[in-house]
Amino acid sequence: MPPKAKPRRKANSPAGALRLSYRPVTEDRWDDLVELFGSNGGCAGCWCMWWRISAREWNNGKGAGNRRALRKLVATGAVPGILAYHRGRPVGWCAVGPREDFPRMEGSRVLARVDDAPVWSIACLFVARPYRRRGVSEFLVRSAAVYASSRGATIVEAYPKDVEGEQPDAFVWTGMAGAFRKAGFVEVARRSPTKPVLRLRVGGEP
Repeated sequence: MPPKAKPRRKANSPAGALRLSYRPVTEDRWDDLVELFGSNGGCAGCWCMWWRISAREWNNGKGAGNRRALRKLVATGAVPGILAYHRGRPVGWCAVGPREDFPRMEGSRVLARVDDAPVWSIACLFVARPYRRRGVSEFLVRSAAVYASSRGATIVEAYPKDVEGEQPDAFVWTGMAGAFRKAGFVEVARRSPTKPVLRLRVGGEP
């Protein structure tokens, strides 16, 4: 296998002293994703499969099964999201893709479709513990929007938590609303006091 290209910086980093870059997760980046997620699969054996499969399938595959499912997805050539890098090491993950990639959203009253417009969804964020609360999430949000636009998206949608004060990381895996608002996202719907639907219009140029 040829050596990996050095991650390129494709979006302005709001993370102060951290010089961050991002890359789409393709097959040659699988080991980087595994390194970031660790033995816990990001959180509770999820391997970012929560929105992609049914609750029963997710529970049955929790851990190794979900890892295999995500690995199989990447092996098909699909890009399930992007990784943020700092000094060549993976430090953050963002699941982003057409909303249709996350079929479990369709059964959610809170996350029901706002309208018939085709959207890309930011479904999950995960940041390595040493890099949390250092602006990596905002960088990922901005980078995900850049990536989605490069793939033809015109609207990027997100479903963050909108609460004040510190929150356990496991409770804010869809991100915090503040990071999205700093990146220019605006609220278009709210069916739960703490769970707005936010959108950003992007260029949509291939």
